[in-house]
Parts: sequence; C-alpha cells; structure tokens
Amino acid sequence: MLLRLLWLASPALPTGAYAYSRGLEQAVTRGWVHDAESVGSWIEGVLTRQVATLDVPLFVRLHAAFGVGAGSDVARYSALARAARESAELQLEEEQLGWALARVLRDSGVPDVERYSELGSFVAVFAFACVHFGIESRAGAAALLFMFAEAQVTAAIKLVPLGQSAGQRVLGRLLLSIDALVDAALALGDDEIGAFTPGLSLASALHETQYTRLFRS
Repeated sequence: MLLRLLWLASPALPTGAYAYSRGLEQAVTRGWVHDAESVGSWIEGVLTRQVATLDVPLFVRLHAAFGVGAGSDVARYSALARAARESAELQLEEEQLGWALARVLRDSGVPDVERYSELGSFVAVFAFACVHFGIESRAGAAALLFMFAEAQVTAAIKLVPLGQSAGQRVLGRLLLSIDALVDAALALGDDEIGAFTPGLSLASALHETQYTRLFRS
C-alpha cells in the first residue's frame, strides 16, 4: 500500500501535472511572489484555505463513497470539486488531471476506472485509486497535500526563479504543517467545505489572458 501511494504521489506519474502552476505563474508575473519567503507564504495560504478545506474534505468523502459503492455521493462530490474551481483554467486543470490519472490507472490494469474518468475530477479519480489499492483515507489526504506543495515549489523554482536548495527548504517548512491540516480537514462538516483564496482567484483569471506563459494555469 505504501509503495502504491508513493507511486500515485510521484511527480514522474504521466498525468501532465507539471504543466500547471494553479495561478502561481501570474502571481510571480505581478510581483506578488518574488522570493523564498513569499513563495512559502503563497503556497501555505492556498494549502490552508483551499486544499485543506476543499480538496481534502472532498477526497475523504469520495474515498468513503467509493468504499461502500455509493454512486450518488460519488457524483455529487465530484460535481462539487469541479464547480468549486474559481476560473476556467482551474476547472480545466481539475478535469484534465482526472482524465490523465484515469488513463494511467487503466494502462496499469486497474479495472472499472474508465467509468469514473467521466466524472472529470482529479480528486475523485485519486480517491478511487486509493480505495482500489487499499490506501486509507488519512494517508491519501496527506499525500494530496504533499503533492500540491511539491508541485507548487517545483513551479516556483522555475518561475521566481528559486534555487533547488531554497526550494527544498520551503518545502520542508510546508511539510511540518501537513499533519495538522489533515486533522483540520477531517473535522470539517459538509457545510464547512469550501475555499477562500481571492488572490488565487484573481491570479488565475488574469493568467487566462497572460501573453507569454510557461504553464497552463
């Protein structure tokens, strides 16, 4: 199970996740993010106010729904994962990463995954994969937070630019908060699920018309 979780969280998994910065490219272009300190603050803010309050609670509920075969709950939470994305780019990212992960799982011999690729949600397909491989929800939730933090630091290294060592120091500090963020996410009720990241929303919307870019979001 641990090896499968490491495989799912690996940046080498061919889902195309490297092509997305989730608004960070525009934040760097605008000067909002410009050094190691501001990189850490930006990523921590999104982890705390979006990933831990939206993505992770939805993942936990989808994990439970897949575990008992509750198809209506799977559809409901997947739709919420798509609808909660603040811009066209972020919604497309959620959908395309979901389709890509489903394709990787299908090519690896995981049965029945194609029916869930239609959900258009990375969080949903990731939850399905965790259930299939017997990965418990808390471990999957921690992996989801780590994947986001690592991907954002990797993007920042290219964009700021930030040195590799500085990037790893930022990532190391972010990892210290993951257990607490998982605990907070697990304690949220259904009516508390959501995100409040206006800076990210603005950055993502502005990125849609950015003339030159390295990333798709």
